[in-house]
Amino acid sequence: MNREAALALVCQYTQSESLRRHMLAVEAAMRHYARRFGADEETWGIVGLLHDFDYERWPDPPQHPLEGAKILGELNYPVEVIYAIKSHADYLTDCPRLSPLDKTLYACDELAGFITAVARLRPEGILGLSPASVKKKLKSKGFAAAVNRDDVTRGAADLGVEFDEHIQNVIDAMTTIAAELGLTGTASPPNE
Repeated sequence: MNREAALALVCQYTQSESLRRHMLAVEAAMRHYARRFGADEETWGIVGLLHDFDYERWPDPPQHPLEGAKILGELNYPVEVIYAIKSHADYLTDCPRLSPLDKTLYACDELAGFITAVARLRPEGILGLSPASVKKKLKSKGFAAAVNRDDVTRGAADLGVEFDEHIQNVIDAMTTIAAELGLTGTASPPNE
């Protein structure tokens, strides 16, 4: 199991640039938390990178993430990786989030998507984005309406990280790859 192979799998199954960027954002957040928790950064990063690789082909529950889990099983990915990916789907009641890996993926998934939506509105992109700005947009039910606000807050609570701190952690992680995520904003130099 290595990142190069995981990224190749993402590219094989996902054509959407925005979905690929989402998986990269979640990977960055997972790596951040792995360092914070003293966990294996490569494993956690790969979980973030692969968590939605099957979504474009099988978007309907429960096919997503079960079809992806089958593929990962055939490729001999570790059980903990497959389980964590399955556990990010609330509708799979036989896969409760038990480990820090499971809880972190759930906590980072929706929030990374929401932060992306907020950053796209700002001339600076994600640069300088604050938890207060993210929380203000969370209150606007019409903004990024597909993001489940309860999932965002429940994820941080289950992870045991204060909400503002969790938002800042995900912002910080995503900022490290802002150019790759297309979140440097319109104020950025054209070569970025």
